Amino acid sequence: MKYLRTIPITALLGTALTGMFLFAAIFAPWIAPYGMSEVVGDMWEPSSAQFLLGTDNLGRDLLSRMIYGAQTTILIASLATLLAFTMGSVLGILAAVLGGWMDQVMSRGVDILMSIPTLIFALVVLSVMPSTMLVLILVMGILDSTRVYRISRAVAVDVNVQDFVEVARLRGEGNSWIVFREILPNALSPLVAELGLRFIFAVLFLSSLSFLGLGVQPPEADWGSMVRENRQGIVFGVPAALIPAGAIALLAISVNLVADWILRRTTDLKGGRGG
Repeated sequence: MKYLRTIPITALLGTALTGMFLFAAIFAPWIAPYGMSEVVGDMWEPSSAQFLLGTDNLGRDLLSRMIYGAQTTILIASLATLLAFTMGSVLGILAAVLGGWMDQVMSRGVDILMSIPTLIFALVVLSVMPSTMLVLILVMGILDSTRVYRISRAVAVDVNVQDFVEVARLRGEGNSWIVFREILPNALSPLVAELGLRFIFAVLFLSSLSFLGLGVQPPEADWGSMVRENRQGIVFGVPAALIPAGAIALLAISVNLVADWILRRTTDLKGGRGG
């Protein structure tokens, strides 16, 4: 209890909301009232005791679609973020450690990828490839890894000239040791903040692709595709498109609150050790 009092209210709120979304994603088949594609009523029925959030454009229970949509959205965004974080951070730190022509080749390759608008690049790839979950994760992860690469390389360049790294080299440690045991632990603070941001951007990117019809395909549900399917209901005052849009915003805010608190905490701990 004493520890909980030291946590800011914003961090507690973000943790609670993020935990709620994760719970819905993990236990979706058990807590959803109806099946994901099961038609149970008329089109765009209002909220009632039977349908807490009403129904969608085909008469499917919107609450059940929201729960299954949380599972799909969080799973794809999490795996894409993990891929981007792993690729970007390791390659960025490795480029800073190796330097020379290896650094130039990797950095110029990343510059080429970053020069192409991300959404356009993804649309071109997904227009010629099937929009499966694996393809979405690979496309999103590789494109996002360029941003992580630039940040991790910039941080690693500063850490790489520190005395403890030079001592490790003098001991005869190899590049793997220096990357994973010396530089990466000391670069975690900005990378943790970037991890939270990359997850948020992955959720928004996936939702954008699904809204354009190149993301998650029917009958699978994610929040972006649900906005697209129910957008015509806004004209008639039906909130079926606004509810998944609000869920996207709420998830982004809650994850950002947790990431900000973790970043502040790790920075304070390092400052305390330095003092």
